Order: sequence, then structure tokens, then C-alpha cells
Amino acid sequence: MPDWNPDTLAAIDSDGELRVAASRPDGTLRTPRIVWHVVVDGRLFVRSVRGADGAWYRGVRRTGTGEIDAGGVRADVTFTPDDAHDAAIDLAYHAKYGDGSAVRSITNATATATTLRVDPR
Repeated sequence: MPDWNPDTLAAIDSDGELRVAASRPDGTLRTPRIVWHVVVDGRLFVRSVRGADGAWYRGVRRTGTGEIDAGGVRADVTFTPDDAHDAAIDLAYHAKYGDGSAVRSITNATATATTLRVDPR
């Protein structure tokens, strides 16, 4: 798996919202959805606040690929389940977005079960 260029990752991280468009099996992209994202240990992570029922999440899980757009960066990516950093990801969500109800939702067990690492293709 390729690593993000540090400057590219910093630009993505600086944006509060990440647009995710899942690839369909035929290679076309679904409609982009806005999600929150964090960077932990030089890796980009996203979660579905609706858990496995989130439409964008179901889409990226079907093919494992798609496109992201944030911080002036548009990139083709892969999505890989990765629960190795969940505690640090929770902390990063709180640091980036605060302690409100939305953050509590993205750090609860339902959302945590959908943690995906986002890597450039």
C-alpha cells in the first residue's frame, strides 16, 4: 500500500470535511458524501456515523475503492477495515471536532466498528 505524501496528508487533514465517492463495480463513482476524517500515525481514517447501515460505507465496502476530495486534494483511494488504532482515532476525533453529540456518535461502538483506513492508489 502506498503512503500519503506528508504535505498532501496535511492538506487533507486541515479540511473539516472529506467528500467520499465509492466506486461502483463498473468503475463509475457514486454521489460523494461528506464524512469526518482524522489522521493518526500518518494514516487517514474515516468512520460511518450510521454504522454499517451508512449508504456511503456500504458502497465503499462493496468495491474497497473510490475517490476522496478534501483540502484541495482529489485522490483515488482504497478503503481497508483497520481497528488497530481505534482508541487513538477516538482521541483524534475529539481533538479535531470537539466533544459534542456528533463526536460522541462517531466514537461510539456502532461507528467504531466501521473504521476504515484510506490509502492512495
